[in-house]
Amino acid sequence: MTKSELRKIYLERRRSLSAAEIADKSLRIAELFFDNFDPEQIKLLHCFIAIEKFNEIDTTTIFHRLWSEFPQITTVVPRVDHVSGEIGNFTFGPETQLVKNQWGIREPVDGESVSDADIDLVLVPLLCFDRGGHRVGYGKGFYDKLLSKCRPDCVKIGLSYFPPEAMIEDTNPYDVKLDRCITPDEIYNRDAEVAIK
Repeated sequence: MTKSELRKIYLERRRSLSAAEIADKSLRIAELFFDNFDPEQIKLLHCFIAIEKFNEIDTTTIFHRLWSEFPQITTVVPRVDHVSGEIGNFTFGPETQLVKNQWGIREPVDGESVSDADIDLVLVPLLCFDRGGHRVGYGKGFYDKLLSKCRPDCVKIGLSYFPPEAMIEDTNPYDVKLDRCITPDEIYNRDAEVAIK
């Protein structure tokens, strides 16, 4: 199926999730992430803040565990630059104040700006993904732009409620592939035959 077809399907699937399902699946994703996380390789980690009205994966547990167990890692979150139409990276910690932007997305009021090239790992939001590491988002291209400016060795990990599609039909050369994707039950490596249990 195409991105637009998959976007409709997975927006509806996400809308159908209950608050209890979101909490349970988000926690299981966080646990799998930390079970397979190598803090020695990471100094700067970018992670999205969930858009609650879209039933996005709740990343609160991930942030709290990073702050308490890995204080040497700097966490950054996206903030939309309305002039460029791109997202910037701003430091985010326990004391950071958040406000909602014009789309109802929570963003940091303050925090230091961080270069895309300094990021070691990105936790990427998505609606669905395929076994080749392609993703479907909301279609605005914010994360494709961000990921294209990260270093080649930056690890790109998608977070998904759902297992992969076999193939997204209308990918293009500008799509930046994920290195792996974490669901509540498994970790999928890009192009791998077998998922990590």
